[in-house]
Amino acid sequence: QVQLVESGGGLVQAGGSLRLSCAATGIIFRVYDMGYYRQAPGTQRELVAVITRDDSTNYADSVKGRFAISRDNAKNTVYLQMNSLKLEDTAVYYCNAVISNRLLTRSNYWGQGTQVTVSS
Repeated sequence: QVQLVESGGGLVQAGGSLRLSCAATGIIFRVYDMGYYRQAPGTQRELVAVITRDDSTNYADSVKGRFAISRDNAKNTVYLQMNSLKLEDTAVYYCNAVISNRLLTRSNYWGQGTQVTVSS
């Protein structure tokens, strides 16, 4: 059973920083794209950042220059460093990963979500 285990959310003042982590565990052959999405109350889930296996990245315009996504393929883990946090960054952040099993069947997985709250 593959799981994505998230950590690192919390409460921070505007202008502060947080680092999210997400580890893929279970029977895994290969982890492909990994990323983070977020969802604020009353809004749709939106892409924050994604990183491919060869470290190509893509960011939402709203976080460019403030957030940085990285990964450790040996640990099947993705990180999201969030700096200069704004009130509008408040949301539940969800880790996402595309993972294949030994039969090379790829599936999409989601983490349980972690709350990030930015206060003034």
